[in-house]
Amino acid sequence: MDMNFLFFANSVLLGVGLAMDAFSVSMANGLNEPQMHKGKMIGIAGVFAAFQILMPLIGWVCVHTAVRYFTAFEPFIPWIALALLASIGGKMLYDGIRNKGESEETVCLGMGELVVQGIATSIDALSVGFTIADYNALMALAAALIIGVVTFIICMAGLAIGEKFGTKLADKAQILGGVILILIGLEIFITGVC
Repeated sequence: MDMNFLFFANSVLLGVGLAMDAFSVSMANGLNEPQMHKGKMIGIAGVFAAFQILMPLIGWVCVHTAVRYFTAFEPFIPWIALALLASIGGKMLYDGIRNKGESEETVCLGMGELVVQGIATSIDALSVGFTIADYNALMALAAALIIGVVTFIICMAGLAIGEKFGTKLADKAQILGGVILILIGLEIFITGVC
């Protein structure tokens, strides 16, 4: 297999498919922090993109080295994603309900929460290692980088959309963001278990 149009098209489509959870979480982050500056938006999208690059490569390495350990871990992926997103979403929901009617101060996303979101939204990308198992190392890296670029672009769009509506929904944005994260966790869980 070589790097041709089909390779690039498949990588872009894989990136779009994998980025949907990160897009939704980005939108929730934009809702939660409607006055977010561009540098932070780039940083958030960059973290999601980095995890979407890293996870398929880890999956590819697992396929080529320790596939039996990865397959033992695979059934837990939906549970992990649900736990991570539900805990972050639950905290946002709780804070939004608790602070309802108080000052319009938004709670900024911290690096720890961002890393947890990055892991939760990209953990299913580990299985992409099986999809790209026939690729040599250079092709696997190229595919992962394409997935990362697509994720970055999609997450920037999600942040911008969330920021726009977050300004309009300022008093309910944190609650809505928390609900969205919990729903994403449930969607990952349901599709992963069924």
